[in-house]
Amino acid sequence: MTAPAPVTIWHNPACGTSRNTLAMIRNAGIEPVIVDYLKTPPARAEVAAAIAAAGLTVRAALREKGTPYGALGLDDPALTDAALLDAMMDHPILINRPFVFTPLGVRLCRPSERVLDILPVPQKGPFTKEDGEVVIDAQGRRIC
Repeated sequence: MTAPAPVTIWHNPACGTSRNTLAMIRNAGIEPVIVDYLKTPPARAEVAAAIAAAGLTVRAALREKGTPYGALGLDDPALTDAALLDAMMDHPILINRPFVFTPLGVRLCRPSERVLDILPVPQKGPFTKEDGEVVIDAQGRRIC
């Protein structure tokens, strides 16, 4: 039996969505590589590659809430992707989270259950999000 391919999460432990996503990865029996991207920010090329692999635009990968987004004027539609990436490098909190990388793809897991689409193995049992929403039933089947 071979070990499952590695799964990586760009994680912010202060974020409920990120915590729920990590918990669903673990509920599948996977211990992922956890990158606390605020303490160890990914390189610019990694961020750009993750955004592209997830099928997003740079602007769609920007986090607005709880960040300097407004103060930096990042809502200006004239700003280029390069300028937005520069802001993300200067302020990693602007990188929306959590990004999850698996052999089946890359996703920005908002909502957290988007991770279920790219996990290489099924859930091992029931799962309820921190807010009480049931995502996986007792037979390991997705509800939402």
